Amino acid sequence: MIKDKKYMPFFIGLAMAAGIFIGNKLNFADNSSRLFSSNSKKDKLNRLIDFIDYEYLEEVNTDSIVDLTVNGILDNLDPHSVYIPKSDMQRVSENMKGDFVGIGINFLKNGRFMSVIKTIENGPSEKAGIKGGDQIVMVNGDSLNARTLSESELISKLKGPIDSEVVLKVSRKGEPDLLEFKIKRGLIPIKSVDAAYMLTDNLGYIKINRFAESTYKEFKKELKKLKKLGATELALDLRNNPGGFLNIAEQIVDEFLEDDKLILYTKNKRGLIEKSYSTRKGDFENGQVYVLIDENSASASEIVAGALQDNDKGTIIGRRSYGKGLVQREMALGDGSAVRLTVSRYYTPTGRSIQRAYKKGGKDYYDDYANRISSGELVDAGKIKVADSLKFTTPKGKIVYGGGGIIPDVFVALDASMQNKTISYLLNRGWVRNFVFEELEKDRKAYDNISREDFISNFEILDDLVFDFRDYVNERRRSDLTFVAYSEEVKQYLKAELADQLYGSGIFYEVINKKDIMIDELLELSKN
Repeated sequence: MIKDKKYMPFFIGLAMAAGIFIGNKLNFADNSSRLFSSNSKKDKLNRLIDFIDYEYLEEVNTDSIVDLTVNGILDNLDPHSVYIPKSDMQRVSENMKGDFVGIGINFLKNGRFMSVIKTIENGPSEKAGIKGGDQIVMVNGDSLNARTLSESELISKLKGPIDSEVVLKVSRKGEPDLLEFKIKRGLIPIKSVDAAYMLTDNLGYIKINRFAESTYKEFKKELKKLKKLGATELALDLRNNPGGFLNIAEQIVDEFLEDDKLILYTKNKRGLIEKSYSTRKGDFENGQVYVLIDENSASASEIVAGALQDNDKGTIIGRRSYGKGLVQREMALGDGSAVRLTVSRYYTPTGRSIQRAYKKGGKDYYDDYANRISSGELVDAGKIKVADSLKFTTPKGKIVYGGGGIIPDVFVALDASMQNKTISYLLNRGWVRNFVFEELEKDRKAYDNISREDFISNFEILDDLVFDFRDYVNERRRSDLTFVAYSEEVKQYLKAELADQLYGSGIFYEVINKKDIMIDELLELSKN
């Protein structure tokens, strides 16, 4: 590491020079032999780094200089070209691949031990007999002390090669001795379909949280189930979905469009255009589709919404989407790290680019959400700024606009509770999850005879539980927090989390959606 701050200007200058060097290597029009051919400027920089490594007075981590350089270069390109360090590659890859090797539990740190919140459906732990509420005391003969280990360190103790075995010693309430479980590690899905169920007799609902490699298969499986249950209409919920793989979005759009309809096209800096069309007969070409979006629906989510809107298919409901119309490609940098570099811009079928401006820098770009709040556009569709120069017309004559997101066909204002900082604070700190777990631990058997359907329709959270939750939070904050004015919202989240820990399988959103104003608007549209 750099030991003296007075040397920082020198190393920043070196980082910029190294950035030019690395940037030269990322010219994708060249072949590999040209990319890494001899060049006096590159040789000079290589020598400088070698001199610092071997001759400089202080010890300097030149790897960190290169990391700093790469990030510095990308910061000056666009907001979505990013560097992925080697240390993050496995996590990022697992998330986008859609699975990882493990034992299949959700847990929290509870005193010295790992407490199992719930097991993953059909995962190794569920098959072995692990239950919610179990406390993992030992892993492969080693005692755990969760107080001294981070969550990532605890997870690493449970991970290992596929089909390898891990031996757990577990404390279970009501059992006098520790229970031993031998669990064979397997592939654990990271689900991108959060929920799929019938909202009405003919209206199905699917919520997708991202577009990973596994998303289309998950979506297709749930779509078939809903059709068997009588779905002739489908609500595709893409709220808070940041995007993912472009080709996965194309496959999902293809389920709704007739053959040979343009889904999107991309254009790179050399003007090369690549068009994507719907190809095969989709499973829902004749059904009515609604797409739910909000200000956090980005990238692949906007591809889906834009393709359907521009082809006059279905109805887009919600608020103006994020506004990301750039396409990235991941390139390995040779040391286990990678860069996701913006290589083209995508356009909807009518020719719209929905990428919002980013020339003023990253801060201005990421302050867009605050700007939307202050302008009032999240509660009033009339406040959405549009430009006549970015006006486009669909085949059936509908006016749509480019320049910063997909504007919905039917606007739904932001729910006041979603702007409430206290609610966001409670959810983000994990206190709802932890409190519900501790409540369940008092008497899990009390819920044994309550069916999933009965819980959704009839179970009520009482005021006393809300007061207990308030005391639980304030005890940990060491200061008073009141939420009397939004106790109904707190009740809804407590019920949804309780349902999730008891039943799993997407029930969280079945509960939350009961009091969701966008779902209410959807139901009204479907009914009419």
